[in-house]
Amino acid sequence: MRTFRITVAYDGTDFVGWQRQAAGVSIQGLLEDALRELDERDVTVMGAGRTDAGVHALGQVAAFAIERPLEAGAVVRALNARLPHAVRVLSAEEAPASFRARADARSKTYRYRIWNGDVVSPFERRFVWHVPGALDVDAMRAAARTLVGRHDFAALQTAGSDVSTTEREILSSEIQSAIHDPQSPLLTYEVCGTGFLRHMVRAIAGSLVEVGRGHRPAAWMADVLASCDRGQAGPTAPARGLFLVSVAYGVVQSRFIPKEG
Repeated sequence: MRTFRITVAYDGTDFVGWQRQAAGVSIQGLLEDALRELDERDVTVMGAGRTDAGVHALGQVAAFAIERPLEAGAVVRALNARLPHAVRVLSAEEAPASFRARADARSKTYRYRIWNGDVVSPFERRFVWHVPGALDVDAMRAAARTLVGRHDFAALQTAGSDVSTTEREILSSEIQSAIHDPQSPLLTYEVCGTGFLRHMVRAIAGSLVEVGRGHRPAAWMADVLASCDRGQAGPTAPARGLFLVSVAYGVVQSRFIPKEG
């Protein structure tokens, strides 16, 4: 048996999410179906995170073990030959048998894309949340910075989620404008953390837009965290604007400096 770690990119628009489900097409299901054909046996694929229906990935990580003696490059070619064009294996490498894509992950980076213009490009509509009207980007940046550090994020998760703790550590949280085109209506929210709750990034994005629209001040984000009440935060932003950018392994350094006292 050889264990492989792969990096996968996908347009999640037409899928039910990462995890195989009773109905609908999932990314995990597509990979396992391809590997069943390749290895002539059932193969379990474990991902680093369970992206929801409509969410995309630039760098999802997954792991599996196969009996067929293939090199990493051959695994990439064989899987891509069996997958739809909306799902691509970008790379593969052999990993120790003990490697666990989810448990061994030390941080994940997500990106949420907002199209802040009157008209959204037809080439962007599947990958952005269209938010017309003026947004106070500086206020959004200030609100985003509030999230850096270790906090209880109960107010920014799907109500009724069953987790042992709602505390998470955010390493960076930034609103960015289009670097190469100052006139572009594209805004991105990028967040890196050691872990995330279900729908957490989308709830953050929805709350940041509330601040940007002037419905709430930037300081409100701290009040949301303190409340631990999902009803106090903004709406959950649409899935189509969210991307899993990357998953990091190894030692992760905190990027924030705790306040004294």
